[in-house]
Amino acid sequence: MHNERLLVLGTHNKKKGLELAELLAPHGFVLRTLADLSHAIEVDETGTTFAENAALKATVQARHLGCWVLGEDSGLAVDALGGGPGVYSARFAGPDATDETNNAKLLQQLADVPLDQRTAHYVCHAVLSDPHGTARAESEDYCRGRILFEPSGSGGFGYDPLFEIPEYHRTFGELGSTVKTVLSHRSRAMRAIIPRIIAFAHLPEWTLESRVNDPNSQSR
Repeated sequence: MHNERLLVLGTHNKKKGLELAELLAPHGFVLRTLADLSHAIEVDETGTTFAENAALKATVQARHLGCWVLGEDSGLAVDALGGGPGVYSARFAGPDATDETNNAKLLQQLADVPLDQRTAHYVCHAVLSDPHGTARAESEDYCRGRILFEPSGSGGFGYDPLFEIPEYHRTFGELGSTVKTVLSHRSRAMRAIIPRIIAFAHLPEWTLESRVNDPNSQSR
């Protein structure tokens, strides 16, 4: 137990947490999401870019929790919408938006746009923060595709049932988690930052912090 290294994934989204856990678990980390921590805080996403919001999610939460936090901000950029919904992807349809209402609004705004002009890409920016709130590593990557005229497939989350990978002629909602783990913006950004995370994980304070802040030892 003394060599366990806690890494908090800065998200309440269980499906997103599972995606990140699949990528990081083989590297010997004890992984927790914010949903596992009763003392986690809500970080205001006041940034105007994915990079700014990812840094806020990582550094502010890390200072509060006193442990290493991997924050990420991701979303959909549609060319016909000038890059929207962008950083507003999760709340595109309003503050109480759901995946269904966000998808419906996207389809409505693209109603008159032909298929060859419905190009889009997912973006993910990831930031690793140390327990003092200092960003120590970051990465960004993309996955390019296009938006279909109606949802297809029940897998994934967010805009996945509408987001088609043209080379596969399937949406992320149809391709399943195994293929998505290879192709997605999030997996690409994680693969880029994982070597940096592993390098920092050898620091003595990481192991110390993981023992002190392991959520299993917190009083609820």
